[in-house]
Parts: sequence; structure tokens; C-alpha cells
Amino acid sequence: MATASVSDSRERELWRRLGEVNDPELDEPITEMGFVERADIIGDGGVEIDFRLPTYWCSPNFAFLMLDGVRKALDQLSWSPAYRVRLHDHMFAEEVNRGIEEGKTFGDIFAGLAGDEDIGALRETFSMKAFKRRQEAVLLNLRRQGLTDREILGMDLAAYDVARLGPGDAAKQKATYRAALVERFPARRQGDPLFVTWEGQAIPPMGLDAYLADLRAVRINMEFNGALCRGLKQTRYKELEVIDGEPTLVDFIMDRVPERSAPAT
Repeated sequence: MATASVSDSRERELWRRLGEVNDPELDEPITEMGFVERADIIGDGGVEIDFRLPTYWCSPNFAFLMLDGVRKALDQLSWSPAYRVRLHDHMFAEEVNRGIEEGKTFGDIFAGLAGDEDIGALRETFSMKAFKRRQEAVLLNLRRQGLTDREILGMDLAAYDVARLGPGDAAKQKATYRAALVERFPARRQGDPLFVTWEGQAIPPMGLDAYLADLRAVRINMEFNGALCRGLKQTRYKELEVIDGEPTLVDFIMDRVPERSAPAT
């Protein structure tokens, strides 16, 4: 009984940690995107991960950022297991998996695959988009609670922590924006304004509508990319939905969608 309890606890912790890793472009958990195909704890406590992206030609830089996030998540597991991560059906899967088996870091593996693109700059671009998307969600929620723009923009962290944002996803959005703010501005002091631009500039109450329009454009772009990514993955792998053992309408439709092939290079 005790062994089963430990196993269940470890499995919950494993999936919780993996759920904290986001697709950097979409700011959505890789577990919800379906990229973690398998995450198993084997007999000796080791962890095996099978990872699959929506297309064969997904940018190696995107793959690096996600796999590096997976590595960091596994390093934080309380029982410090040995682990194996395998990337499947990707144009650089062989190089990545061989590098992992040889004990190379993800940084070493991808250094020769990333070309001239600056991984650090790419990571910051995605962090900026996530910051803006999370900020918009919170600002709109606070408006829906009846606060004026002046009251919202005058909030500091202390006021924010006791504020109620409403039901549903509001509590999660509140926490994720707080995390993004503290990560971006770790030296913020008590009383500093809560809502600032990515560059740290104050947002004037009279300018909030225009600022929200810019945030909305970022969100729409991210939502479009997310829908496209899910569609590509579903079309590629034809994930079946079964109800009471019978194929659903989704199965019927997806069986008739032609396979997508990688574009010619």
C-alpha cells in the first residue's frame, strides 16, 4: 500500500512539473498541447519521456526551449531520478536523441542546429508576448469587476494580492501574471505600480484603451498560432476520440483529411 502511495504521489508530481513547462510561442502548457506523448516512472524510479511536436519541421529553436524546460522540470523532481527524454518524428530527432544519450546538454546539442538565431533573444521575445497576454487577461478581468482605469493602474502588489478577479480562469490568470511581473522586474518595491509596459513604463489611465488594443493584437496572434498548432498535430497523428467504444464524428472527419507533408526545401 505504501509503495502504491509513493508511486501515485510521484506520478502526480511528475505531471505537475511537466504542466509548468509552456510552449514558448503560445504560453500554454506542453501537456495541454499534447506534446508529452508518454511520461512513465519505471521500476527503479527513473523517468521516461516521449516528446512529439506537431510537425516534422518545427523550428529546432522551439524544440530546444521546450526540451530544456522539460529537463529543468525533471531536475526539480523531489526524488532526483535518472531520466530519458526522446524526441520523435522531428527532422533533428536523431541528432537530439543521440546527443542526449552521449550526455550532452541541450545547449550543446542545439548549438549546431540553431543557425545564427540568438536563443536568448528568442526566449525574451516569447517572454514579452506571454507577459502581454497575461497582463491583458488581468486588466480586462479587473474592469469587469467594476474598477475604474485609475483604480486599476494605481494598484501595487499588495492591493493586487487581495483583489478578486472573478470565477473561472481568473485565479490562474492572476497568478500567472504575478509570476511574469516578478520575473521581469525582480527588484520591484512595495508601492511600485503593478501594471507597466514590458519596458517598465507607467501606463496613463487615459491611454489604457490604446494600450489594451496593442495587447489584444498580441493575444490574437498567439491564439491563431495555437489553433494552427493543434490542428496540425491532430491532422498529423489523427488522435481518435472514442465514446463508449464507438468512433465519433471527429474520427470520421479526420479519416478523410489528407496527410500533410513537409514543404519542399
